[in-house]
Amino acid sequence: MKKMKMVEAKSLAQKIAFAPFSFQAIKSMVDLGILKLIDESLPDGISVEDIEKKLKLNHYTVSTLLEVGTFSDVVELKDNKYNVTKIGQCFLYDTMTKVNFNFVNDVCYQGMFYLKDSFVNSKPEGLKCFGNWKTIYEGLSSLPEDVKKSWFDFDHFYSDNSFEQVIKIILESNPKRVFDIGCNTGKFETAMFKNGYAGTMVMIDLQKQLNMAKQNMEKINKLENCEFFPTNILDASLGLPNNPDAVLMSQFLDCFSLEEIVSILKKVKNVMLNGTKVFILEPFWDKQKFEAAKLSLTHISLYFTALANGNSKMYSCNEMLDCINRSGLRLSKIHENIGPFEYTLLECSK
Repeated sequence: MKKMKMVEAKSLAQKIAFAPFSFQAIKSMVDLGILKLIDESLPDGISVEDIEKKLKLNHYTVSTLLEVGTFSDVVELKDNKYNVTKIGQCFLYDTMTKVNFNFVNDVCYQGMFYLKDSFVNSKPEGLKCFGNWKTIYEGLSSLPEDVKKSWFDFDHFYSDNSFEQVIKIILESNPKRVFDIGCNTGKFETAMFKNGYAGTMVMIDLQKQLNMAKQNMEKINKLENCEFFPTNILDASLGLPNNPDAVLMSQFLDCFSLEEIVSILKKVKNVMLNGTKVFILEPFWDKQKFEAAKLSLTHISLYFTALANGNSKMYSCNEMLDCINRSGLRLSKIHENIGPFEYTLLECSK
């Protein structure tokens, strides 16, 4: 890293200081149609006056937002006309940016105000913005519809793109009975059945999540291929069903603390057969090729702190390997570069 002058440092520091303002300004530009209209005016650009007329917005609104947008590098001004930059186009057309943006705005923004309190008290203090639950998972089905949509869009966007490769690896051993711990709404099961799987999927999660999963399995006429096992995985008095040929935990263990992960893996180990394979799918931040991905994952850890449960995060691969070792499981293989978002699939056995 080259030596930075203080004037440069101050400039970057102000971007951080006013980042929440920039975020909401860009959100307003998207929602009011300003960014889209400017993009449709390429390559000639469009004046403030024409934006006001076409969108029936007053001068104060348009001029104020565009001034902020210029310094946020989502639009640029040339010859009294505005054009959208490539950064601005990401907020319009890039699915990953839109999913992240909506997740931060709808799910995280208000609750993040309580981040410090969450660290101090080791619980998700920001969750009070939505309800009186111990974790967000207890209240998923009760969240406002727009919040719920943004949460599931975010959750599914990344892991779902990895399923094709994961399924090929899991099916290599021809398992007849596959456990999906933390199955959520059953997206993985849907993908398994689409790939011709004819065995049994044992779906394990909280009862409210299983209710949604059961509805989705009914829609694809696969109820007869599924078993539903409601449980709180952290409750030491509750066990798991026995004799899985394969166990998948997809983007699941990052929802727990390191000590909780070890206890979950021990619980899984207790019901495994000698030939059972355990697959842990995670987007480890230290396995990412691009800096933007590392930045996203380390910041998502703060969502877990303030809103999800107060004690989990996006882990490094080494942290997860240590948990596997402490649980008594054996790492058999590491499958890297799973899907377009640099997921890692850890294959374990007894």
